[in-house]
Amino acid sequence: MSELAIKSSSTSAKFIELKPAGYPMKSDFERPEVSEPRVFDFYAKEQWFGASVQKGDYLFDRRMYPDFAFEIINVEPKRATIGKSTVIVVQETENKIPQITAGVSLEDIVGQKDAKEKCRLIERYLKNPESFGRGAPKNILFFGPSGTGKTMMAKALSSITDAPILTVKSTQLIGDHVGEGSARIHLLYSRAKDLAPCILFFDELDAIGLDRSYQELRGDVLEIVNALLTEMDGIEDRSGICTIGATNRHSALDHSVRSRFEEEIEFSLPNREERLQILMNYSSTFPIKLHETVDLDRIAGRTQGFSGRDLVEKVLKIALHQAIIDETEVNMGHFDYALSKIKVESPPSILFN
Repeated sequence: MSELAIKSSSTSAKFIELKPAGYPMKSDFERPEVSEPRVFDFYAKEQWFGASVQKGDYLFDRRMYPDFAFEIINVEPKRATIGKSTVIVVQETENKIPQITAGVSLEDIVGQKDAKEKCRLIERYLKNPESFGRGAPKNILFFGPSGTGKTMMAKALSSITDAPILTVKSTQLIGDHVGEGSARIHLLYSRAKDLAPCILFFDELDAIGLDRSYQELRGDVLEIVNALLTEMDGIEDRSGICTIGATNRHSALDHSVRSRFEEEIEFSLPNREERLQILMNYSSTFPIKLHETVDLDRIAGRTQGFSGRDLVEKVLKIALHQAIIDETEVNMGHFDYALSKIKVESPPSILFN
């Protein structure tokens, strides 16, 4: 355990991530839990203000839980002083940031032939990052209508390469205070570095990366974007980390964000043959049989413009649920009912966005 130096550094820490470490000696007291992060942040900075810290140091609580130790597991920059603007985050569990290795294969994704072909490069990179050098596919943009398999593709890449995937919805990065979101970005990349090779998947990227002409950027959103761009630029060695952003509004992304992606991979709506394949695949898992009169090919012809998610959530599930209510096999009447619930004047890709 290193000794904390007081006011020995003039650089103020942007953020600090703490891990509850426990009491110096065995205690009957309960392990403290942070229920109000802002209250903890206030007390933490009040008692530790001016302390020079680095990864591996311990901070001892003197007010909230006397003598309880918190281990510093991340700090940006690497050695800095706790100041008024420092964001202090307590790791609630060891898996606070989602770590998913998904059991999904490329064969589970119907269609998307071009996208699959381009993703083979990502697959090879994750399996052998050292062989790519500076030509590594580190920042990739998945774009296309909602429900076309962008998230499933990222999970499939995780599964076939045994690389962990850290999935985060961009909307969840926007916190109550300026600095929280940017700190989460840095923590994500720090976590990814420890897990490399791995995938960092940002879903709904347009939530933070829209062109400024489309939105009035709040200060916290701007800081999030700047933190993301800094990490994607790779000032530090990020070997083995593949950042994948997903959006259905790629043309509305800010140029500074879009330009960081070396490759853009398009996901398109399924054609009739692919829609039929999706209908066949998912209906085969129904707990109730399809009536012999059900014509899935005809349904595929009536669902032009539907995404795979539209077909599953708005057609197949609704038909199945209605059959369960009627206590019968799934028949064409149930599919007609499901299709009748969809507003014909609204394109499905927008209706179910």
